[in-house]
Amino acid sequence: MTNIYDAVASFKRAYPKTIGWRYRKHCSVVERHLNLGEYIQYAFIAQKNDNLLNIFQSAVVALTNERILIGRKRLIFGYNLDSITPDLFNDLKVVSNIIWGKVYIDTIKEFITLSNIDKRALPEIETVITAFMMDQKKKYPEAGLKEK
Repeated sequence: MTNIYDAVASFKRAYPKTIGWRYRKHCSVVERHLNLGEYIQYAFIAQKNDNLLNIFQSAVVALTNERILIGRKRLIFGYNLDSITPDLFNDLKVVSNIIWGKVYIDTIKEFITLSNIDKRALPEIETVITAFMMDQKKKYPEAGLKEK
């Protein structure tokens, strides 16, 4: 079992151009919402917006053995948490620019943009998320695709 803060700090050391602030606080939001038996497989920090100049919406993205959690602690009080289960996951898109890159996660209900990520980290993030989601979708096929 990996401590989420250690995973994010390790990611930040490996990819220092990624912009992220207050990740200890953001990690506490994700830790608060882990289910019994759920553990962190991979975690990173990014900005949860589509604007390269807006660098004040840091969020911790954690891939657990069950889902993807995106946690953000607000500055004064409260927090935001997004949970993406494999059945809601549609597609993943990666865009690399000059310095930073973006990861777009398309779900059934919304479109999530994670930006200001060190472009060297993009292949790793894409591989980990895609491999996990494909593995989960093989384990639990959609109920609507039953053979007649």
